[in-house]
Amino acid sequence: MSEDPFVAHRSLLFTVAYEMLGSAADAEDIVQEAWLRWAALGDAGRGEVRDPRAYLVRVVTRLCLNRQRTLARRREDYVGEWLPEPLLTSPDVAEDVELAESVSIAMLRVLETLRPTERAVFVLREVFDVPYDEIAEALDKSSPAVRQIATRARQHVAARRPRMSVSRSEQEQVVERFLAALTTGDVPALLDVLAPDVLVVGDGGGLAPTIPKPVRGASKIASVMGQFAELVPDPRGLVAELNGSVALRIDPGGEHDTAVSFVIEDGRITEIYAVRNPHKLQRLNETAQLTR
Repeated sequence: MSEDPFVAHRSLLFTVAYEMLGSAADAEDIVQEAWLRWAALGDAGRGEVRDPRAYLVRVVTRLCLNRQRTLARRREDYVGEWLPEPLLTSPDVAEDVELAESVSIAMLRVLETLRPTERAVFVLREVFDVPYDEIAEALDKSSPAVRQIATRARQHVAARRPRMSVSRSEQEQVVERFLAALTTGDVPALLDVLAPDVLVVGDGGGLAPTIPKPVRGASKIASVMGQFAELVPDPRGLVAELNGSVALRIDPGGEHDTAVSFVIEDGRITEIYAVRNPHKLQRLNETAQLTR
């Protein structure tokens, strides 16, 4: 008996929804709604679907666009800076360079600056290589209109995305230098590993203390970071694979406390994203199944 198409494409559908929403919780809800609609077709209806993958992606896309309206209202009431929900990922994600970049916290933040339709078009076309005519059908637009949206979205993202990608070994070296400086309170070493104009963004959601707004500049943050030695006295086991990149998990006493993601260029850290909202750390015990 062949595998049900929904089961076969479930990881893909979750990945599409996560990239469109930046929230694993909402992505799971979308996948569940898509399953209910797929199941409601019945055996006969499902048998008439010529391309189940395209059909299911179309369903998820429309559900995500509807969910965006709810999320927009939720973000208006959010306390402090909002960051995407970090995910524990497998080495397979990191090996797919394009997928790893597309699910990185930095890229998801860039995608947040797109309009919902632009984000949908960019994700479907640039990440999942969905044909324009299929995207047009999912969005109830003409193919030429979708091409125009795609061009606009690509230009928008290109102007804001991190400029360079680095190897995993370089990521590990830089993060280990950062961690060593952090856990020893070595401010000069921190200044050496941080880019002069490094950006730091914290997300506590009003539920955990963090910096109230983004801070830019190594000199402004190195002395503050140097005080974290007591929080993470033992650097072992802190390095993790989050969103396809080398990152840090700070779990004092076994409790999820902070997930830290980085952007690295030319051997230095240019961006730091620290998620402390406990609601966004609940899935760090389970590896997310992401695929294209």
